[in-house]
Amino acid sequence: MTKLFILSLFVLLITNTAFSQNEKAVSWLSFQQLEDSLLIKPKKVFIDFYADWCSLCIKMQQDVFTDKKVIALLKKEFYAVKMDAETKDTITFGGQKFINERINKRNPIHQIPLLMARKKNKPFSLPAIVLMDKNFKPTARYFQYLNVEQLIKVLSQ
Repeated sequence: MTKLFILSLFVLLITNTAFSQNEKAVSWLSFQQLEDSLLIKPKKVFIDFYADWCSLCIKMQQDVFTDKKVIALLKKEFYAVKMDAETKDTITFGGQKFINERINKRNPIHQIPLLMARKKNKPFSLPAIVLMDKNFKPTARYFQYLNVEQLIKVLSQ
């Protein structure tokens, strides 16, 4: 009887912990995971490009991406991707390899954010958010801090 009680308590604890984590954080995907997910079930895509030094990116992570409404909207309507714009990783997506050609140079921005979130005739800036439809076509780009209300409005359009 005590073994059954301990096992039940353990299962309840694990289930409760998993549920709490889902409620408190966005389920961020990598580009590799995104490609697999889009093949299985097309869905809109939300991409957040950030860098460790970007204070507005950090503020969005702490204040906006922890909001229950934002988390619920992203989970329901989008595949959410988070990418360090300065990563040194080679990323394969859509049968192509993307690299950071600017490693060890000033502003070492990876090819993917440069292709997806660059403003015409302006330098790349963070934070950078790209929204795409379920066919992976860009529908909007934002190059600013968005508070909870602003992001909810953007995601609800």
